[in-house]
Amino acid sequence: MGFKFQGFDLLHLDSSFSDDELLVRKTARDFVEDNLIPIIEECYRTERFPRELVPIMGELGFYGANLEGYGCAGMTNVEYGLVMYPIYEFGSQDQKNTWLPKLATGEKLGCFGLTEPGAGSNPGAMTTTARKVGNEYILNGEKLWITSGTISDVAVIFAKNEDEGGKIRGFLVETNRPGFTAYDVHGKWSLRASHTSGLSLQDVHVPLTALMPGAIGIKSAFMCLNQARYGISWGAIGAAMDCYSTALQYAKFRKQFRNQPIAGHQIVQQKLVWMANEICKSQLLALQVGRLKDAGKAEHHLISLAKRNNVWMALECARIARDILGANGITEDYPIMRHMMNLESVITYEGTHDIHTLIVGQHLTGIPAY
Repeated sequence: MGFKFQGFDLLHLDSSFSDDELLVRKTARDFVEDNLIPIIEECYRTERFPRELVPIMGELGFYGANLEGYGCAGMTNVEYGLVMYPIYEFGSQDQKNTWLPKLATGEKLGCFGLTEPGAGSNPGAMTTTARKVGNEYILNGEKLWITSGTISDVAVIFAKNEDEGGKIRGFLVETNRPGFTAYDVHGKWSLRASHTSGLSLQDVHVPLTALMPGAIGIKSAFMCLNQARYGISWGAIGAAMDCYSTALQYAKFRKQFRNQPIAGHQIVQQKLVWMANEICKSQLLALQVGRLKDAGKAEHHLISLAKRNNVWMALECARIARDILGANGITEDYPIMRHMMNLESVITYEGTHDIHTLIVGQHLTGIPAY
């Protein structure tokens, strides 16, 4: 027995959103309810990525939502969706013209290749290299934990350019080039409806035009990560809201002791209030960072603060919701365990909880601790 998702707006935040922002949210919610919810448990169980939804999301303008031009929607950061930020920010005009329109519609898919088997929280330790030979670059190296690597048409690959003393540069690499191979990581207990991949580059030849002119140094990679971290700060709230909504409805339905709903028990109410309280704070945090981002004032430590807090909050909400549902909480009849296991990855990827703690800590003290 499942429950339909119910919205959550204890603070009446809807009044602070524009009509366009409310429309974007409604469009996204309707898409999820109509297209994703009916199949997500099957996809999760069988480790199947629902590729059939990609063009629908493209038609709705979900890709590159906050980018201007190239077929992108040009939304605000509060309306933010998936973006093709690295190409938009650092690519040449030809690279933008070639890839962004097709990525915006979902005709083509891309992946972001930064993390390596031996370089996770410290991407500057990457060993992937690029070497200029004639009118080409030759790339060699390994990437790991790359989302959608095996189904992508193009990969943004960060490598140390040997011709610039090992300076980190970004390259656009078509995945059908000789020497480029991708494989899926199997046996995951988390993110099972998503392709998580490894990439191998063995003497991959790319033209000089594959170099992204603006992707210079590790700072450019971190700028890309900040885009993803910001989006995660919103997505985590959605997972928390779904867990809260499920737990609340279940607590009203489930009867125990004197045939009364468990929602009438003090300790259950305390758990529901904790969830609601933390969701409210996270909504305010994400909203403020989004407004600052629209104004060009969202410093990186603020995005770390939002990612760190909101994912932690969502994971705790999932655990509390599972507790309220008791044994039923571990079954696929309810979304709780799926959210919980996914969030165990989210709290690690795009900067771990601890790394974001140190980023905020450095801002507060002025002293780097890593």
